[in-house]
Amino acid sequence: MATIVTSTRFTDEYQLYEELGKGAFSVVRRCVKKSTNQEYAAKIINTKKLSARDHQKLEREARICRLLKHPNIVRLHDSIAEEGFHYLVFDLVTGGELFEDIVAREYYSEADASQCINQILESVNHIHQHDIVHRDLKPENLLLASKMKGAAVKLADFGLAIEVQGDQQAWFGFAGTPGYLSPEVLRKDPYGKPVDIWACGVILYILLVGYPPFWDEDQHKLYQQIKAGAYDFPSPEWDTVTPEAKNLINQMLTINPAKRITAEQALKHPWVCVSNCCLELHFPQALVGRQHTSPAAPTTSTAALAQEVARKQEIIKITEQLIEAVNNGDFEAYTRICDPGLTSFEPEALGNLVEGMDFHKFYFENLLSKNNKPVHTTILNPHVHLIGEDAACIAYIRLTQYIDSQGRPRSCQSEETRVWHRRDAKWLNVHFHCSGAPAAPLQ
Repeated sequence: MATIVTSTRFTDEYQLYEELGKGAFSVVRRCVKKSTNQEYAAKIINTKKLSARDHQKLEREARICRLLKHPNIVRLHDSIAEEGFHYLVFDLVTGGELFEDIVAREYYSEADASQCINQILESVNHIHQHDIVHRDLKPENLLLASKMKGAAVKLADFGLAIEVQGDQQAWFGFAGTPGYLSPEVLRKDPYGKPVDIWACGVILYILLVGYPPFWDEDQHKLYQQIKAGAYDFPSPEWDTVTPEAKNLINQMLTINPAKRITAEQALKHPWVCVSNCCLELHFPQALVGRQHTSPAAPTTSTAALAQEVARKQEIIKITEQLIEAVNNGDFEAYTRICDPGLTSFEPEALGNLVEGMDFHKFYFENLLSKNNKPVHTTILNPHVHLIGEDAACIAYIRLTQYIDSQGRPRSCQSEETRVWHRRDAKWLNVHFHCSGAPAAPLQ
């Protein structure tokens, strides 16, 4: 698609006003279209200073921007080339950068972060549907439509954006901002649309706690962290963040781009795709003082959905409590959560079905209770299946980080399934199946 270029001079159609921003070869100024009195932002590029390659990049940026029409993307309305200058006329966005808003607020509530990332994902999904990869997603390139609370988030600055063919992966060059670069870019592997999703994961992490998942003043060490996917959810900032939010971040910050969640899939994630009813359920503390317009009474389907989400959250929470008891070597707490006749398949049992608590008690008394080294466990990708009113099954990946007897950091991963049964309003684990590494890291 050719860049739209009009024959009239820019100043014939637009009146220029104050400067809004400045770059190496460009300046952004407020302008008004004379025929409509409509305000816009004009990006004025000094083409006399551009190389032939820079000219190609400018043409590509204008071509890409003209193609994209979405409420969460800053829209290009006009492109005018004149001797020595090129004018790109965009929406006038007055709310400032998302980066500035994060700095002012320190971090977002989960409700606000969910609404924000939803809009970012909508914009990313739109550009990916048009086979565009942004390559420089970061809070500085996300603008707020106005200063009003709840203003729309708009994706801007397509200077590094590229055109791809579907899900094509290729080496398009090293481009982006250090803290937001994906592992495949740092490895100089072929890449494509998943690089934008990695950046979304970094942005979501920052929204929730106000600092990035990867950071080091030494850029080489920073890149090593990113390539290893070495991030966690440290206490106390992450203690109150819901498992769904962490799960979405984990799916976005997946090292293998082929396994990374897509924008379309992320928009369907339970933490993003929620109704007002579910927002109140997921983020009660975050919504204190917030005003919502809601129906006088929820529909039956909405109420049922909210109840289902609450029950699934309950299963995830009780599973986390059980694993915490294991990590702490607390057999008493473990027995309170497990049925006395608990059955299990575990690697330590060499494929045999174990029944009762004696097998587990041995490990608590001889290994776990004597382990004074820190153990950190993360539940990844939890899937809960509700079986009637009083039974449920949860499947998940359990990632355990620990320090071995030599003082070296280690990690192990297992795939686990637990069956829960509620008796007298209390959930008990009645069956457990573990494959992969032993549930308890041997010191």
